Amino acid sequence: MEHYFDPKVECASREQITAWQNERLVRQVERVYNNVPYYKKKMDELGVRPEHIHGIDDLHLLPTLSKDDLRDQYPYGLMAAPLSDCVRIHSTSGTTGRRVVAFYTQHDVDLWEECCARALAAAGATKDDVVQVCYGYGLFTGGAGLHGGSHKLGSLTLPMSSGNTDRQLQFMTDLGTTILCCTPSYAAYLSESVNERGLKNRIKLKAGIFGAEAWTEEMRRDIEKGLGIKAYDIYGLTEISGPGVAYECSAQNGMHVNEDHFIVETINPKTGEPVPHGQKGELVFTSITKEAFPLIRYRTKDIGILYDEPCSCGRTHVRMSKPMGRSDDMLIVKGVNVFPSQIETVLMNCGYPANYQIIVTRTGSSDRIEVQVEMTPEMFSDSLSEVAGREKQLVSALKAMLGIYCVVKLVAPKSITRSEGKAKRVIDKRNLYVNSADPASTDPAAN
Repeated sequence: MEHYFDPKVECASREQITAWQNERLVRQVERVYNNVPYYKKKMDELGVRPEHIHGIDDLHLLPTLSKDDLRDQYPYGLMAAPLSDCVRIHSTSGTTGRRVVAFYTQHDVDLWEECCARALAAAGATKDDVVQVCYGYGLFTGGAGLHGGSHKLGSLTLPMSSGNTDRQLQFMTDLGTTILCCTPSYAAYLSESVNERGLKNRIKLKAGIFGAEAWTEEMRRDIEKGLGIKAYDIYGLTEISGPGVAYECSAQNGMHVNEDHFIVETINPKTGEPVPHGQKGELVFTSITKEAFPLIRYRTKDIGILYDEPCSCGRTHVRMSKPMGRSDDMLIVKGVNVFPSQIETVLMNCGYPANYQIIVTRTGSSDRIEVQVEMTPEMFSDSLSEVAGREKQLVSALKAMLGIYCVVKLVAPKSITRSEGKAKRVIDKRNLYVNSADPASTDPAAN
């Protein structure tokens, strides 16, 4: 563990971190300019050459990249190393368009696994722990990243992948798993299963590292109570490397960005102008040590806040908040910005489990947002009038949070499909109604 909490790196002075970033950024810009024609063209269009970049103060001069750029250059257009030097690829799901494929040299894999090892160590993991990795393996980065980080620590690693909950629980109890790695929605499902089967006294979990989807503080507390653990957040994305770009420490007051490998900025998502630390903006990352697929000023569309105040854990690297939503996942309903995390906060504060679905439809020019929420078994025994009262209470709470009317439908326990990977929270059907007639609306939300 001591090797992966290195005070010389994670507790370095601001001056030392800036010096590392300046040197590595200059080298990376030159590498990309000389080896990636697409990026050279974008720099040339702005009249920027490598010799204009002397450090992070010049970062704003460089063009940004988006997922559209990565899709346009699929598969090899953004590679900065020969294919013969690459040992692995990972890929996004491609559910919203052409896949994004990221390439790795062995050096890239080693650094990525070191970042994941830091995250595990920050959660208290050592070589004496049993780490159960329930993220998906294969092209998805989650399983491979935490698996490699666990190996770096020397922990016993259970490469479970996602799904097959019966087997997950068997190995968890039989082998004495102490660290759980999965999506927060699957952790909530495992917690539910553990308690339903009376296994809580048989598990030895002490911590969980959960990422790959947004989750609220209310959901964190629910998981911690259900599994008897401390739940840690981890952040990453395929385009930059995978999990381990940033991770939470014991203070649980933001995630430390591995600034010796990544530069993070926040910008106004509409104008692209820099946003100062402490204010909400779109997270933008630059890879300064990656060889095969180094992205400079990559716009993540994740909305967050950066903090540079000292952390009680002693680490000095800048912290980022939990992503507050994605600018592309944000729903615009009746002109109002709605993030699923806002709805989840209301539901959990009102005592409902983290099993819900948001369905958005459109009739003519009128949007309708329906929130389906599972009742607990105790609530399910309520009378119809009591259920109606609960729905009315949630309607009021959601309107207070969002400023718009939502239809609320309380449904039976376990009637919403459980997720063994990333949860599907939002179903936006409005594209199905674009060409529909425009009858007079009877939707109460229109009133």
